[in-house]
Amino acid sequence: MSVLHDLFATIQSRKTADPDSSWTAKLLAKGPEKCAEKFGEEAIEAIIEAVKGDQAKLTSEAADVLYHLLVMLAARDVTLTEVEAELARRDGTSGIAEKAARR
Repeated sequence: MSVLHDLFATIQSRKTADPDSSWTAKLLAKGPEKCAEKFGEEAIEAIIEAVKGDQAKLTSEAADVLYHLLVMLAARDVTLTEVEAELARRDGTSGIAEKAARR
């Protein structure tokens, strides 16, 4: 298992945890919309650090983005395995061709 799979398993286990005992449980209890909002906030913070060029801060913010992405996925019952399958489906297809196929 990878770090992301381990983290996703922990997030999944927090779906039934007491919100007073876990930040993840508290966030999930607020619903998918709040999880999406938090993901957006973290993404913006990562963008800011990328523009500034501070590698250490960008690394930290990127970890926050990945965590909040996984929480958002869990809130909508989308698994990491499903996301990986979608990435595998796209493997070997140029980004330009993939975007054109969406139309």
